[in-house]
Amino acid sequence: MTQLIKLAFRNLNRNRRRSILSALAVAMGLTLLLFIAAVLRGEIQGSLDTTIKLVSGDLQVRSSSYVEEKSSLKWADLVTNPDQVAAQIKTIPQVAEATPRLYATGILTVGNTSTGVKLLGIDPNSSASAPYANGMLSGTFLTPDDQSGILIGQPLADKLKVAVGNQIDLYANTSNGDVVQQSFTVRGVYSTHTPTLDESTVVLPLAKAQALTQTTNHASAIFILLKDRDQTDAVATAIATPGYQVLTWQSMNELVLQTEQLANAYMFIIYLIVLAVTATVIVNTLIMAVFERTREIGILAAIGMKGRRIMTLFLTEASMLAVGGIVFGLIFGWLICLYFEKFGIYVGNLGTTGFLLGDRIYALLNASDAVTLTLVALVVTLIASLYPAILAARLEPVEALHGK
Repeated sequence: MTQLIKLAFRNLNRNRRRSILSALAVAMGLTLLLFIAAVLRGEIQGSLDTTIKLVSGDLQVRSSSYVEEKSSLKWADLVTNPDQVAAQIKTIPQVAEATPRLYATGILTVGNTSTGVKLLGIDPNSSASAPYANGMLSGTFLTPDDQSGILIGQPLADKLKVAVGNQIDLYANTSNGDVVQQSFTVRGVYSTHTPTLDESTVVLPLAKAQALTQTTNHASAIFILLKDRDQTDAVATAIATPGYQVLTWQSMNELVLQTEQLANAYMFIIYLIVLAVTATVIVNTLIMAVFERTREIGILAAIGMKGRRIMTLFLTEASMLAVGGIVFGLIFGWLICLYFEKFGIYVGNLGTTGFLLGDRIYALLNASDAVTLTLVALVVTLIASLYPAILAARLEPVEALHGK
């Protein structure tokens, strides 16, 4: 085997430039695959983390009759005494935060411009409100007793051309089906770096949202964050109560999870296409080597080298090209993914896509993807190199000596 490796290395070194370019093709192919896999995983995981942090939480407790799509404000569809319910849930050791939230719909009017918005009533002192507090671009964050202040997202502020201190009119639905109107002062402009949410959501203190919608001492849901997401099912079982439904982050984010599964299936096909193109370079290199070394192969066969050993020689050369390309591909791919993991790819506002996407996509490369792609690249390359290896092994010694 050592002799074959030395012979294969010598053969590759004969045309060093061609060998380097062939290995570089493998490296570029693997680098591209690692980057695609990292961006795809980063996009899905980023969307999931953002949705959990801003919208769904790890768990939610709602009234058994509450339907999210309807944003019902009827008392029968809401959680009664939400502060008390949240306090009880907080006593569970695995719970990091539990806070009431109120969801409603309304119309925001500035001058002659109107737009539909979602009202979000939050407890400003809750740690779950940190994404909004930390995302303040101008103005000040809300206080629990603020009766006239409101926060709006930057895209919405730009659309309506309002700034901190401006007055806006808000029309909101109430628990009895009426529509009420009240003027608010823009306390601050925030950005969660999620354009889809920021351009459609206004934030109010929970107490004021309840007073405006006539849902005092009621909330749409108890928003729960856990210390360890793996404990979701255990905590869900512990807080199950008759008359209430407990929703996990998996059930609230089925679209994201299904998209990830579908994307993985399609991306596997793309991986194979890219690797097939890359493997073609290796095949061409070996076929050229077969024709260039026809007489040499004839001599080897004439002195007793078996066809199986000749085939092994060419497969060894292919393996050396593949391994060399894979090593450099892993290095280049890791460096590129590391860069985009830190700085991301700015995509701006992609519009409504069915789930929340940030304005940047960050690459996320894990060991499992790297190992899988490395093995697939090696196997595809070796399978592709079988044809030239068999071609060399089947050359007849007499014909090969005559260069035919």
